[in-house]
Parts: sequence; C-alpha cells; structure tokens
Amino acid sequence: MSLARATDRAESHPRIRRRRFFTRTDLVGYLFISPWIIGFLVFTLFPFAASLIISLTNWEIVGDWEFVGTANYQKMLSGNDRLFTESLKVTFTYSLTRVPLIQIFALALACLLNQPIKGRALFRTIFYLPAVTAGVATAYLWAYLFSSNGGIINTVLGLVGIEGPNWLYSVEWSLPTLIILSCWNVGTSMLIYLAALQAVPESLHEAAMIDGAGVLKRFWHVTVPMITPAIFFNMVLGVIGSFQGFTDAFIITQGGPGYSTLLYTLYLYRTAFNDLHMGYAAALAWILFLILMAFTAVQMVLSKRWVYYEGGPSNSGGH
Repeated sequence: MSLARATDRAESHPRIRRRRFFTRTDLVGYLFISPWIIGFLVFTLFPFAASLIISLTNWEIVGDWEFVGTANYQKMLSGNDRLFTESLKVTFTYSLTRVPLIQIFALALACLLNQPIKGRALFRTIFYLPAVTAGVATAYLWAYLFSSNGGIINTVLGLVGIEGPNWLYSVEWSLPTLIILSCWNVGTSMLIYLAALQAVPESLHEAAMIDGAGVLKRFWHVTVPMITPAIFFNMVLGVIGSFQGFTDAFIITQGGPGYSTLLYTLYLYRTAFNDLHMGYAAALAWILFLILMAFTAVQMVLSKRWVYYEGGPSNSGGH
C-alpha cells in the first residue's frame, strides 16, 4: 500500500486518527529529561563551542581579548613551543607503555579471579578498590613508597643488597615510576575482562580439550578471540585515559625533573591557570581532542581485522 493511499484511508476512516507532531505525552517526557538536557547544554555543549572560539583569541582571563585567528595553532605546529613538543613526547611514551601493561595485568588478574577459589568475591573487591579511591590520596601514598630517603621500596631493596634509585626525582626513573604506579589501578579493566571471560562458552573449551589442546593453546585460540571486544573496549578507554593523565604528575613530580614527567594535560593546566594564557590553553585542548579522535578512528578501523563477535569478525556486522 502506498503512502498516499494509507494517508487517505486514515483520513476517511473515523477510528484512525493521525498522530500530532507534539503530544501531551511528549511534553511530559521532555519535562522528565529536561534536567539532563539543560545540564548537557550548559555544562558540555556550550563550553565545548566556547573553547573553540577562545582558542582563536589571546584571552588571558583578565582584561580584554583579541581575535588572533589560527596564530595559537601555528605557534604549536611550527615548533616554536618547545614545551608543547616535549609534553607530547612524554605523553606518547607514557601511553604506549602504560596501556599494554595495564591490559596484561588486568587480564591476568581476571583469569585468576575467574577460577573457582575460596574468597573469590573478596579478592575481586580488594583488587577493584583502587578504582574508587581518591587519586590525590593514593598519589601521596605512592610518593612516600617511592621516596629515595626512607621510602619503603628502597628500604626493602636495601635489605637484599640493592641500592634503589632516586625514583621520582631523576630524569631516567621519574617517568617509568609514574608508569609503574599507574598500573596499580586496573580494577575497571579487570572487571570488564572478568565479565568477558565468564561469557566464553564452556563447550568451546571442551571441544578444544578433546582435540588435544593444552591450557595455553586454549587460552590463545579460544579465550582470546572470544574476548577481543572487551580487549578493544579497554584499549580505547586506556588510550584516552593515558592522554588525560594528570593527578600523579601534578601531585608527585610537578612535571619534573627536567620536564621528564610533563604530561600534556599538566602542561595545558599550567598554561591556563599558572600563565593565564587561556586562549593558547584552549588551542592545546583542541589539539588533544583531535589526537584522541585520530587514535580512536585508527583503532576502529583496525578493529575490523582482529575483533570478533559471535557471528564472526566485526566487519560482518557481528550478527
């Protein structure tokens, strides 16, 4: 039946009434979600658009602002800002090391906590606790543990005859130390892997055992392909979280020594609230946004080659 005939029939039949564009039910629904809509417009969409406009100015919070076009972006991309280049280098190193380590630790813990052991629920809670603890408090705790003067880690190393390095205040060890302590917080990724492991059909493992596959082969050829959606999800969130790393570097090292821990967001914060160059800081934020968008897009494209769903690879739609 064509659309015109259906419309004529609806108009001619007394019991079939056409739905109005905006009904009373719609009004009630919009009233219920209006707090979220207002919050999104005021606290997300408006600042998002305003930051783009501010990035085209030389606004310094106090005083008037002047429209400078793309001068802020040209300063960054031309290499005139040495700290911009240095912070990007540090952040890339931090992310490329931290993300794989966290995935390995989180998956290993998930595999262990997926075993039928006593107190499993308690252990799951304990390993998840770092994900909900205050970042500032844990940063101070790690600063005490890694202290070169009386720190617990160097004290334990000294008991076995090893002289611990100056973890937090040497150019060679400061960034690796931040990477090490960031691997403590793997609770969220662990839970996602745990849920994925529990969704792997036991029949696949039984079939592989009948074929003579050992534990490692079953893990590599059965478990890993079945949990690739969880691996992909954690990888995307891990890259975003690494590029947004801030608390540990801000509390413990302040970007030093010698800019060795100057993460990108720390440099952005300093530019905005220490130097009061809000226009340039907004441009830095947009560069970070574009970098994360590019990384996410690359991961989405590459995921078609290795992420598998129940119906097959991801490029088949997963159904």
